[in-house]
Amino acid sequence: MIALGCDHGGYDLKKEIIQYLESKNIPYKDLGCDSTEAVDYPVYARKVTDAILSGECEKGILICGTGIGISIAANKVKGIRAALCHDVFSAEATRLHNNANILAMGGRIVGPGLAIKIVDTFLHTDFSNDERHINRIAQIED
Repeated sequence: MIALGCDHGGYDLKKEIIQYLESKNIPYKDLGCDSTEAVDYPVYARKVTDAILSGECEKGILICGTGIGISIAANKVKGIRAALCHDVFSAEATRLHNNANILAMGGRIVGPGLAIKIVDTFLHTDFSNDERHINRIAQIED
């Protein structure tokens, strides 16, 4: 199960990602927002982080205008590793090396075609389980 959250700047891109997830039969939970009316992104970052930490969802996708604010908010929560990715290579690397559990993107930065490729890569790349990376993640958590 994938948790989705956005603010008004990420709403349109979230709709595109939902269409992709539905076309691939990937289960998701849409935690808002539900329009382009201005809202505060930390609220939606927290909803997604809570869904992941509770075990309700395995991974999350967060979107705001740039992806910066919403990723900062998510990374304030212990146990969350949110990665801001605007290219496929970074999405792959953050799963392989950081075991990131949230993908953050900017709805005003990346177009829907590229965003779908980033999401696909993030969702289908497994953590490497390399001891170097496990040790580094442990250091981050400490």
